[in-house]
Amino acid sequence: MDAAFDPWSPAFVADPYPAYAELRAHGRAHWYAPTLGVPPERSSRGRLVPHHEDVSALLRDRRLGRTYTHRFTHEEFGRTAPDPAHEPFHTLNDHGLLDLEGADHTRIRRLVSKAFTPRTVERLVPTVRELAAGLVGELVAAGGGDLQATVAEPLPVAVIAAMLGVPEEDEERAMLRPWSAAICGMFELNPSEETARRAVRASIEFSDYLRELIARRRAEPGDDLISALIGVEELSEQEMVSTCVLLLNAGHEATVNTTVTGWWTLLRHPEQLAALRADPDGLLSTAVEELLRYDTPLQMFERWVLDDIELGGQVIPRGAEVALLFGSANRDPALPQTSSGGTPSPTADVLDLSRTDNPHITFGAGVHYCLGAPLARLELTALFAELLRQAPTLRLAAEPEWRKGYVIRGVEELLVEV
Repeated sequence: MDAAFDPWSPAFVADPYPAYAELRAHGRAHWYAPTLGVPPERSSRGRLVPHHEDVSALLRDRRLGRTYTHRFTHEEFGRTAPDPAHEPFHTLNDHGLLDLEGADHTRIRRLVSKAFTPRTVERLVPTVRELAAGLVGELVAAGGGDLQATVAEPLPVAVIAAMLGVPEEDEERAMLRPWSAAICGMFELNPSEETARRAVRASIEFSDYLRELIARRRAEPGDDLISALIGVEELSEQEMVSTCVLLLNAGHEATVNTTVTGWWTLLRHPEQLAALRADPDGLLSTAVEELLRYDTPLQMFERWVLDDIELGGQVIPRGAEVALLFGSANRDPALPQTSSGGTPSPTADVLDLSRTDNPHITFGAGVHYCLGAPLARLELTALFAELLRQAPTLRLAAEPEWRKGYVIRGVEELLVEV
């Protein structure tokens, strides 16, 4: 039944949820089909996993990993080494938290997690609220515009840049979002050679800039994350560079896409939007969680099978790859369904901003659970609060078009009027 899964189809990208329902109805694990664009020799090695219970469990299962190189060579794992021409991207990516496993992951996560403690995030509240108010104020003063470019993108990039210690006067600051977009292109399914070239170029330029910034901070330390990491002997410079890049990339994608697709969702559900406008203080917290669940910014997260596992009567062998379908898991009818006041909530396919029992997996689970989840929630809450307050009549100016990418899913722009 995986023929319904077609991430290169614009219609599927615009609305993958009917296909997810079909996958869930027909089993717990589905072979990739050749129509996915996977070479024939790999077509039986991948599995689509659509159910919430399975996705949640596999995210926590240490028989799976984001990489296999901590245990196997490429040859031992039945894989070929990456193209040497892509080496700058892989060096950058492979030394970051997202693709590290074992002791290295534990070591670096322990060091970086200090930047995302509840107390640290709490100190950012005034800054985030002030930035959100200013950006929304500019949108309102202009009578509207592209919500993505003028509000959703600048806020999280500015916050992460400030945390890292990227000076506002540095010309490279304007390149943070383009570099990130180019690098994230490699996380899509079967990226083209042109996508790889852009990612390699961005990896080199971003790394060179960060090495230069690290050198500046060594000479003149500041009150920022890079300065704090410099003094940590357990961290190599490459690990520091890769960590900073990952924090920027992962630190804004969820906020950007949830802000934009969240408003696109609200504008298509006028009764829910009216309820939120009528009671923002009472509904905003559960609304943010529901929007994160309802249209998940990261639709798929892949894992390598390091030791044989069994799922739905199938043995999935070492060397296979499982595609954990976050978007499908978050719409699984098996999810708890409770609204405020303890009343039954509609099915998971229905938007319910008052949903209180909401165990979505948008930020992952297990050892790779998103470190920046508290910061993303703070940013989303601040942006939605300001848009509700300053733009109470915000409305759609044009139908959005979805970007071609499926894994990190979002629209090209969201034009609105206020």
